[in-house]
Amino acid sequence: MTSNIKTMLFDLDGTIMDTNELIIRSFMESLKGLVSEDFGREHIIPSMGLTLEAQFQNFTGLTDVGHLIKAYRTVNTKLHDELLRPFPYTNEVMKNLHEQGIRIGVVTTKIRMSTERGMKFCGLYDYVDAFVTVDDVANPKPHPEPVLMALEMLNADPATTIMIGDSAVDMISAKEAGVIPVGVAWSLKGGELLKENGAQYIIDDMRELYAFAGMER
Repeated sequence: MTSNIKTMLFDLDGTIMDTNELIIRSFMESLKGLVSEDFGREHIIPSMGLTLEAQFQNFTGLTDVGHLIKAYRTVNTKLHDELLRPFPYTNEVMKNLHEQGIRIGVVTTKIRMSTERGMKFCGLYDYVDAFVTVDDVANPKPHPEPVLMALEMLNADPATTIMIGDSAVDMISAKEAGVIPVGVAWSLKGGELLKENGAQYIIDDMRELYAFAGMER
């Protein structure tokens, strides 16, 4: 394992914030009457990490899904505080990394408003040096643009940067941008899928990130 990392980029949903049930319930409620009766979480999980537009288009076959995105965000806002939690040790790890001078970025396909709301709700906002949301890019993940933008904002060297994520799009974006892709074992999609899409490491516990920065656990 490399131990000279100076910059860590994090995906948001499913990586540092446990939004899995929030996302699934938001989709299920906003898709009522538009999908078959057997449509369930197993259909949603594989596409988590893509933009809402892409997911709704995949689920419904519709091109114009603006009304569905609006419905999703209404449900998501209503359930947000009830279902949102940071994953274990996330607050401790991000605080300690930040205090040790590790540059931290969040690279997500969420809009900026809900990104900032979630980070503040979980007490993580102040540890982040740069946010790149879907509002900031022309080409969201899996395109490398969001990761490249974060590198530029942080004046970071790709060789000493890792991107931590829970989906294939995170690994592909990281790899294409020249940073080290790191998958999380708590991904609903499974560690093997992340490896197949370029993950060089899979962590089982957020505290394993200390070793990448040469810190004691």
